[in-house]
Amino acid sequence: MLNMNWKQAIEHWRSLPEKERRRRHLQAIPRHVANSMAMEGEPVDEAWIRERLARHIQPPATSTPPSES
Repeated sequence: MLNMNWKQAIEHWRSLPEKERRRRHLQAIPRHVANSMAMEGEPVDEAWIRERLARHIQPPATSTPPSES
């Protein structure tokens, strides 16, 4: 994947399942935030952001909620 041109990269992205695209997109948010803050002269460690998010975001429930009667 490292030797892809931009067209191949787009084709690869589009070939991924929707769930994987969403996972990768959400995983990249802390990096984007850290880069944005660094550009504003307020650098923050990406690992620090990820740590804080991990505390606040709970994994989705694996069981189904009870049905209403």
